[in-house]
Amino acid sequence: MRTSLLSILEPAGFKQSVGSGAPPSGSWLVAAALEPLLTVATYLALAWIMNGHVYRPDLVLAGLLFVLTFPGRNRFSSPRLEAARGIAMSWLALIVTLTLFGYFTSSLEYFKPKVVLAWIALTPLLHWQAVGIGQMIIQRREALAKGQRRAVLVGAGPLGLTVARALREQRGRQADFMGWFDDRAGDRLQVEPGAKLLGSFNDLAPYIRDHSIKEVYITLPLSSQPRIAEMLENIQGTTASVYYVPDIPGISLVQGRLQDLNGVPVLGICETPFTGMNEVLKRASDVVLASIILVLIAPVLLLIAIGVKLSSPGPVIFKQRRNGLDGEEITIYKFRSMRTMDNGPVVKQATKDDPRITPFGAILRRTSLDELPQFINVLQGRMSIVGPRPHAVAHNELYRQAIKGYMVRHKVRPGITGWAQVNGFRGETETVEKMKARVEYDLDYLRNWSLWLDLRIILRTIRLVFFDRGAY
Repeated sequence: MRTSLLSILEPAGFKQSVGSGAPPSGSWLVAAALEPLLTVATYLALAWIMNGHVYRPDLVLAGLLFVLTFPGRNRFSSPRLEAARGIAMSWLALIVTLTLFGYFTSSLEYFKPKVVLAWIALTPLLHWQAVGIGQMIIQRREALAKGQRRAVLVGAGPLGLTVARALREQRGRQADFMGWFDDRAGDRLQVEPGAKLLGSFNDLAPYIRDHSIKEVYITLPLSSQPRIAEMLENIQGTTASVYYVPDIPGISLVQGRLQDLNGVPVLGICETPFTGMNEVLKRASDVVLASIILVLIAPVLLLIAIGVKLSSPGPVIFKQRRNGLDGEEITIYKFRSMRTMDNGPVVKQATKDDPRITPFGAILRRTSLDELPQFINVLQGRMSIVGPRPHAVAHNELYRQAIKGYMVRHKVRPGITGWAQVNGFRGETETVEKMKARVEYDLDYLRNWSLWLDLRIILRTIRLVFFDRGAY
């Protein structure tokens, strides 16, 4: 019997795209290799057809493409329109990355424009077509296998009800949910109308054998450990996969995963995504991008500094105490946009038509140019380019008591821009409800971090700088 620990309650996607929460499947493995191989093969084929030869720079680019695109994204369970949007966004991010890399390394001249343009136009169409073919194959396999993956739940409580709904609604891994097992009386059960109670805990093992049950989800509270141990012993003679869903009310999993602690299985509930190689990649990308950006914007920084100095009395740079990584206090830099510089125990957020904001400062805030000195904070290691926005120390003390899980956002370095900011939560948060929504997006970022997500946020931030008229 294969026994594992699975929390299918962990949010697996962004606000607008929630995945199935299922463990890696065959379709995931196919997708992991399909996108990079298709991207590389298309380029090499076009280079051979249009140039009559594959040159050394083409091979170097092919290797780089595989590294940047592996593993591919599993889009087989997404609607066709959503898959097309995802492919387009990922493809745009890849092309921007390659263009910047080629520009700064002066290597663009080694590649034929006609080959590159044909590859840029053709590859995303092939990706989308491959997704369509993959979806047809999966649908046919599911139709043939219907009824072969039967699942039961142990524990007919609120958590069991949530898991039952998740089993029915997940895409890509269809299961036949047979019903519940529980020892409690009918009036204490919390199940859907018409749901089938299959028996008591003692009936579980015989039912699994008699009905070829493939998956068992145990949703009992941790206080039921003796019963859980007895149940696991009784079903050792079956071939069903067993999943334990921990009953941890009100806890939002952040990078939750099962780990091995010298032979002891440990479930990580709330962790930073930046450990090991992820930490190296994140910091390296911050240092490289911040260095490049500071060199490019140096003239702009000088002009803004002159404008701030001429617009009103006071220093050019405003230093404010904020909470950074692990909640430690840091000092961040901004171009001064106000006549006053609140940095004490009480800090009033800027509001629309705030009289403290200078005319020149209003321009800086509307375009987010006042944030540019924070690239220096990135090089110092106090901030990251992308991450939850740092709040004033005075605000943190207020919100940590009012919002559950608020301090979890401090498990990463604060960012110049973030997932919340590109989703409409930029500027003043005048109510606790708005701050709660902002924190939810911050936690979403922690759960789903990747370098591609960072690049997506950066691109959306650039668009907001030029087209968002709601900032102040």
